[in-house]
Amino acid sequence: MVLGGLTLTECVFALTSALLGVRWYLKRGSNLDSIPTVGFSGPILSYITAVQYLFKGNELVQEGYDKYKGGLFKIAMLDHWEVIASGSQTIEDVRKASDSVLSFMDAVARTLQVEYTLGPEIHHNPYHVSIIRSQLTRNLGALFPDVREEIVASFNDIIPAKDEWVKYPAMETLMKIVCRTSNRIFVGAPQCRDPDYNQLNVKFTIDVVKAALVINRFPDVLKPLAGRLFTSVPGSIRRAIRHLAPIIEDRRAKLRDLGDDWNDKPNDMLMWLMEEARGDEQSTRNLALRILTVNFAAIHTSSMSFTHALYPLAANPEYARILREEVESVVATDGWTKLAMGKMHKVDSFLRESQRFDGLGVLTMQRHALKPFTFSNGQMVPTGTLLSCTSMSVHHDAENYTNADVFDPWRFSDMREGEGEAAKHQMVSTTPEFLAFGHGKHACPGRFFAANELKAMLAHVVITYDVRFEDGGAPPPNLYVGSACVPGKGHVLFRKRQV
Repeated sequence: MVLGGLTLTECVFALTSALLGVRWYLKRGSNLDSIPTVGFSGPILSYITAVQYLFKGNELVQEGYDKYKGGLFKIAMLDHWEVIASGSQTIEDVRKASDSVLSFMDAVARTLQVEYTLGPEIHHNPYHVSIIRSQLTRNLGALFPDVREEIVASFNDIIPAKDEWVKYPAMETLMKIVCRTSNRIFVGAPQCRDPDYNQLNVKFTIDVVKAALVINRFPDVLKPLAGRLFTSVPGSIRRAIRHLAPIIEDRRAKLRDLGDDWNDKPNDMLMWLMEEARGDEQSTRNLALRILTVNFAAIHTSSMSFTHALYPLAANPEYARILREEVESVVATDGWTKLAMGKMHKVDSFLRESQRFDGLGVLTMQRHALKPFTFSNGQMVPTGTLLSCTSMSVHHDAENYTNADVFDPWRFSDMREGEGEAAKHQMVSTTPEFLAFGHGKHACPGRFFAANELKAMLAHVVITYDVRFEDGGAPPPNLYVGSACVPGKGHVLFRKRQV
């Protein structure tokens, strides 16, 4: 439909821009005036800061951390003010706050526009999170042989070990391996090896994030319309159903016919979802959506984390020798087991340090204030505030880490040698000074699975391959998109291990 030379969508955008500008000017929140601002604070000029944040959010957050460490500051976003807590005590205040006051789930729903991108059932009944926290974590030991088998198979298929050097696009290649390995535990083999299914899961995350970015530009009254216009999630669900419906129907039939006598019942995420689902959640459509949602949380985060770890390994091949010695020593005693992964302290340290040094973003622990909240330093945020905590600035603070701006692969394995320090510095441990997985009761529930998977992948890489950058190059610089830290696009050379 065309109105005066403009399409309906363009008219909606024009109306939205006007409404949003007026709404933000009127409601920009005099209650936030007491919180210092990084960048411009005026109703018009603040948009300049909001655009700048898209490309150099890390610099703006660091500026706020340097000026206001231990307190709060705010930065203009395109559709709201983000209040940012910095320093250990304010981060602890956020961690301790009740969900009825500072809500994690509402913040996720607001940022990702879950109502329109993933669906209201994901927001209102996130039962998959409990399954990740319980069944998935509890079964890591039993599932490790499958994880190991899929890692070996996917690397053999995607990066065959050859005597000559072969160049691969790092993150794109690793994402295929992470997707296959994760889905071995989510839906089992051979479905985890289906290229179209894996491409769907990779694309789904990108589609959800893009849709959320667009929908967030609209005022609340227009969000339902924007959700219908700009999300491709229904098509993704239909595509997922085509892949998963035969598996789900086969399992339903066996549950019905065999019941407790089904001796070889799959032990994977899909089976746990089927067993825990109630009411409408038992539908094939909603089970497929849950699997897409679990992949949304897992694939890109683990792929970026492993790319951040692979780059320093490729830039410093001497690290591989030390890691190999540890892996071979532990495997000789304990084999390829979850127990063995727990004994690979240098592998664990290498990955934890890569999370500290680069990480997935400059902010973490986002919350939505459902009631006014007062911090221990007396600063207050009003109802409706979106609040986050600094992470990258904390990780690079010299008060928290010696030589904080230096990548030290054995930093945390050395720290674990102190009395009573072993558990504190494991990859999965969170503190106010280490926030890669968040902190507190809403820390990433899948971090135990992710850490196990990434350690097994790194151990496999160092005993199977030599890796380096072309011509002895350095890692490409990170790309900052808003608060996200994405590994720079780069290629890594692999060859069959020679030594």
